[in-house]
Amino acid sequence: MTEAREHRIQVVAHRGASEDAPEHTLAAYMKAIEDGADALECDVRLTADGHLVCVHDRRVNRTSNGRGAVSALELSDLAALDFGSWRDSEESPDWRDPGFTSVLTLERLLELVVDAGRPVQLAIETKHPTRWAGQVEERLLQLLRRFGLDEPGRGTGPAPTPARATPPTHGPGTDVGGGPGAEVVPGPDVVAGPDGVRGANEVGQAESTVRIMSFSARSLHRISSAAPRLPTVYLMQFVSPLLRDGRLPAGARIAGPGIRVVRNHPGYVERLHRAGHRVHVWTVNEPEDVDLCVRLGVEAIITNRPRQVLSRLGRLP
Repeated sequence: MTEAREHRIQVVAHRGASEDAPEHTLAAYMKAIEDGADALECDVRLTADGHLVCVHDRRVNRTSNGRGAVSALELSDLAALDFGSWRDSEESPDWRDPGFTSVLTLERLLELVVDAGRPVQLAIETKHPTRWAGQVEERLLQLLRRFGLDEPGRGTGPAPTPARATPPTHGPGTDVGGGPGAEVVPGPDVVAGPDGVRGANEVGQAESTVRIMSFSARSLHRISSAAPRLPTVYLMQFVSPLLRDGRLPAGARIAGPGIRVVRNHPGYVERLHRAGHRVHVWTVNEPEDVDLCVRLGVEAIITNRPRQVLSRLGRLP
């Protein structure tokens, strides 16, 4: 895979090393770091009492021994659940330890990233629609500021006296965004056309430890308005007709197409690059898809199998 060496592709562990350990658990993220992943990916949801937790689904039914919507449960309710037993615990004794498989807060994951002992980036996906709407982004930026991660170049590490989480105060709301790849918020910072000019909001992205991803353009617009130097990734299950020439919605700075989009429309990656955007592809698990991403020159591969992808890229001994 000499092409991969010429163009170093970032390998991002999707929900941790989720092929080998229960997704979104401390066990999965520790395994990803051990495997050599360049970055970690997580989904975040806001609990009823104002904590950001790493859970993909709206409800906890699939990945825990409990039931109910994350937004209607308090952190103490979630902490009492087992998020590891749905996987075969015989594969690893650590999965029986609640310290490795209880609900993971974003705060704990940020601590893991900061203390990793080597540079590790974090891609945080906001999940929408949700009853708490824009409070998700508000709480997320508050937490990133405490760790000094809300903009590139700031020091890392939590503040010595972290603020206590409080319940959302504005009541349930509706975020009309969030349909996969469906919402487009027009604005002056949409990059259009094949002129190859990178928008002014691209400045400083390479130095950022954290980036924010979402299928909701509204969510990314909130982030870019409040923290303009944080990189943002617009996730797509399909490509809207408005975006086929390579432009992205206002507030989005990096394209995040699914691997099906890339397989079916490989020329789209070139259009995105011509428009000045980097391309982060999800979820890339098969060797032939890794090879395709290498040929197309994408900047990041998001995968459940970070070790296997690193090996395919020729980055493991």
